[in-house]
Amino acid sequence: MKKIITIAGSNSQKSINKSLLAYTSGLLKNVEVISIDLNDYLLPIYGADFEAENGIPTAIKRLDELFDTADGFMVSLAEHNGSYAAVFKNTLDWLSRINMKVWREKPMLLMATSPGGRGGASVLQAASTYFPFMGADISDTFSLPSFYENFREGNIIEENFRKELYDKTARFSKEQ
Repeated sequence: MKKIITIAGSNSQKSINKSLLAYTSGLLKNVEVISIDLNDYLLPIYGADFEAENGIPTAIKRLDELFDTADGFMVSLAEHNGSYAAVFKNTLDWLSRINMKVWREKPMLLMATSPGGRGGASVLQAASTYFPFMGADISDTFSLPSFYENFREGNIIEENFRKELYDKTARFSKEQ
């Protein structure tokens, strides 16, 4: 059975990106979904001096080993001031110290959502540009704007967004 790792780029317990991932991963058939919660990987802020003195944290080694088992990734990014949330960027920085191809050249469905009308467009654009250098094979991107108006009771309620995500998830599934 194929393994898909899902990661919300947030450490919020009420993350709307986690909600979007839960919905989207539910569209997948015949796969094992492994949901990563960044709160389970407590890491010091990356710094070369810290790494030289202490090495790579055990938590990041465990996460890297888990990434080795993946057949694909679904990532939904929180946008903080137009960029990645600090916890996500820090995790990427640590992972890249073990393997610069963090995403293992595996297919990725890259998403973002936000309460605002742009739906995390800035962080989605930044990741779309940067992640391929880190080994992401981005099959598609999806942005859900105005989360609280378009997502209720665990579902995307606006038909055009629901169909768009369904189609992109189907294409992603075929790439596994």
